[in-house]
Amino acid sequence: MLISNHFDVAQPVEKVWRFFDNVPDVAVCLPGAEITEDLGDENYLGRVSVRMGPVALRFDGKAAIAERDEQAKRIVVDAAGSEQRGRGEASMKVTAVLTRQGTGTRVAVTQDLQITGAAAQYGRGMISDVSSVLMRDFATNLQEAITRKERGEAPAHAAPTPARGFRIGFQAALMALKRVFARFFLPYQGSPS
Repeated sequence: MLISNHFDVAQPVEKVWRFFDNVPDVAVCLPGAEITEDLGDENYLGRVSVRMGPVALRFDGKAAIAERDEQAKRIVVDAAGSEQRGRGEASMKVTAVLTRQGTGTRVAVTQDLQITGAAAQYGRGMISDVSSVLMRDFATNLQEAITRKERGEAPAHAAPTPARGFRIGFQAALMALKRVFARFFLPYQGSPS
């Protein structure tokens, strides 16, 4: 399943690109994610925890920087993991491209996601909506982390908090409702009375 999102960061492209050099600092910005071990050569062990309603998922796996193109400001990450209780597996290729957006940066993210087991039961729409909510939170956290670094403050490496289901599920449900209403009402707006 291919999921595309984008977000803006109120920092210059070069500054955001330099921040992406430190994978553990970037991982901390994504709710529920943590790097557990740096294996060297841009390979990492990590964990992602997400709770959606009654289902709590915790994937342990490996991530590797497959490509880092300085000129194009493009980074590709391959990641794969298994749910700790054997309830599924996930693999993902994430491509992020940074471009200038005014005085800030637009980050376009494409995720090619393959998922099996308990998380797959939610379907493409819900997974896509949850991804959008997580990307919005990631963008906010990324902006704060870069600002902290700019002020000379230590990065926030607190214990990772799982991406929690009620808020994420509620926001994703609202996005789904908006899509349904748009499909239903938009065709009738241009109709003559």
